[in-house]
Amino acid sequence: MTLNLPAPPGSLSQALAERITAAGLDPGAVVGLVGATLAEDLAGGVDVTSTATVPPDQVSTADFVARADGVVAGLAVAEAVIELVTGGTATAVRPFADGDRVHRGDVLLTVSGRTRDLLTGERTALNLLCHLSGVATLTRRWVDVVGGAGAAVRDTRKTTPGLRALEKYAVRCGGGVNHRMALSDAALVKDNHVVAAGGVGAAFEAVRAMWPGLPVEVEVDSLDELSEALAAGADLVLLDNMSPATMREAVVMTAGRARLEASGGLTLDTARVVAETGVDFIAVGALTHSAPVLDIALDLRPQAGGS
Repeated sequence: MTLNLPAPPGSLSQALAERITAAGLDPGAVVGLVGATLAEDLAGGVDVTSTATVPPDQVSTADFVARADGVVAGLAVAEAVIELVTGGTATAVRPFADGDRVHRGDVLLTVSGRTRDLLTGERTALNLLCHLSGVATLTRRWVDVVGGAGAAVRDTRKTTPGLRALEKYAVRCGGGVNHRMALSDAALVKDNHVVAAGGVGAAFEAVRAMWPGLPVEVEVDSLDELSEALAAGADLVLLDNMSPATMREAVVMTAGRARLEASGGLTLDTARVVAETGVDFIAVGALTHSAPVLDIALDLRPQAGGS
């Protein structure tokens, strides 16, 4: 993931950078994203409320607390916010890891540092943590519904601009799998490509001729188009807006010659039925474009001797 965004002063500690790298994310890009989001809050140069109400040398401990049940994702990203806004002086305790199921009242992450800094970074950390945990939570709901049916839940490129790598990471935390990250990772021949090329077979063959080693998925909306895609040699076919009955016919027709992905109009109520048709993947754009946030709050612990 490459982001040309301003970064706050300083850099991540080696330990945190290694944790972010292990998650399949780019620490430099996370720093850039955090810098951009903090810049939105600090456009005027100062947190006027915290500066007025909090003594400059006060140190506090704060807990990130789940206000609802779900699956957590983005703890290292939230910690990166705190680490950068405090100049690396904060400490953290991590009772949970990304991908864990959590319950209302669980303390997900505890941080200690200058109170002003913690409050300045609060909203940025929560915006990212709540959103990514919401994506992971929704993904896990889909995965649980189709569990055992043999179909994997897969995301799309319908992601928030600038957050694709993080959102796709959150999908993985929820038990889903990723589709392509960028347009160069794999070819997806959709209806407009078919129109431009003059047919399903012609579109597939054009991509295969130019990019012989690249994975090619072909979108079809009828069994006739599926037959054409299979004849052309497609090894992955997207079944667009087909009924479960038609999908079952498609699975029989394909007979293992290609993997099949169901897409279009899918809901949690119908996911199990679709998965049981025998398709290999269920594509769910809602995982990233419509996931509600998981409610998480940052609570300062009372100061020693306070009322």
